[in-house]
Amino acid sequence: MGRIFVVELDGRSYRCKFCRTHLALPDDLISRAFQCRRGKAYLFNKAVNITIGALEQRPMLSGMHTVADIFCCCCGQSVGWKYESAHEKSQKYKEGKIVLERGSIVDEIDFSTEVYIDTRPSVSDAEDA
Repeated sequence: MGRIFVVELDGRSYRCKFCRTHLALPDDLISRAFQCRRGKAYLFNKAVNITIGALEQRPMLSGMHTVADIFCCCCGQSVGWKYESAHEKSQKYKEGKIVLERGSIVDEIDFSTEVYIDTRPSVSDAEDA
C-alpha cells in the first residue's frame, strides 16, 4: 500500500471523530437538516481525506439515489456517503455532494492559533488580597 497524504485544513474544521483527521470546512457546509440511519447528518459541497466506496442504488427518504459510502482515509471508519446521481428532478442539487454523519465527525477549532492564558495567581494578585 502506498503512502497516505493528508490535507490539513486551516482554522475551524469538521474532523473524523475516531482519529481527528480533517474532513471539511464550515464554508463548504450546505445544510444541517439531513438524516441518516444513525441520526443527524450534514450536507457539504466537498470533503478531503476520504476514500470512496463502490456505487450502489439506495432508497432514501427523498427517493432513489446512486450513492457511494465514504471513509476516513486515515482510520478507515465510515463517515458518510457521496451522492453520485439522483433519479428525481427535485433532488438533482445533491449530485456530487458529500454527506457526513454527525455521529462520525467532530467540529473542532484549530488550537495551534489559540493564545495560552496563564490562570495561576501571580505575586500582584496575592498582594491585592
